[in-house]
Amino acid sequence: MKRFLRPALFILAGLIIAFPLFSLLYYTMVRTSTPQFCASCHEIQYAYETWKTSTHVNNGQGFVADCMDCHLPAPQDTFAFFYAKTFHGIKDVLVHFTESSYSHEKNREAAYASFKNDQCQKCHRNILYIPNKRGAMLAHRAVLFPRTGYELRCVDCHRNLVHNARAVYDYKVCNP
Repeated sequence: MKRFLRPALFILAGLIIAFPLFSLLYYTMVRTSTPQFCASCHEIQYAYETWKTSTHVNNGQGFVADCMDCHLPAPQDTFAFFYAKTFHGIKDVLVHFTESSYSHEKNREAAYASFKNDQCQKCHRNILYIPNKRGAMLAHRAVLFPRTGYELRCVDCHRNLVHNARAVYDYKVCNP
């Protein structure tokens, strides 16, 4: 009996410590994964306000692509997701306290330079099927199946969809 008591106590102690720790970490990840949280930093406020006027929020499908959808890897790749989220968070805090001026344009260009096509394709999976738009279908085929030395990125053509100042909301109508 004593032989099993000690391991059982270690397992019980592990569960007692692990459950609240996991719950706290999960709660923190959920709370810090919203556009409103990102906008709580004044440097990001402009990006948040311009995001709200874009078709990534206003579209006929009713889908909202938030900050993490574009700026972080897919959550299914758990390690890369948590690493990128932590890295971006620490970087943003350091920038907040160390840089005297924040350049939206400079940071926008850096973000565009870091985007990979698979970040867009998390939501835009079926880009080869565009009825009645052969040119768009061919352009997307060139992105998905590039010739050697001629690689395109989604943001090469779709650069001004989000984070642009607009006088009115941009709205994409869904075609039935």
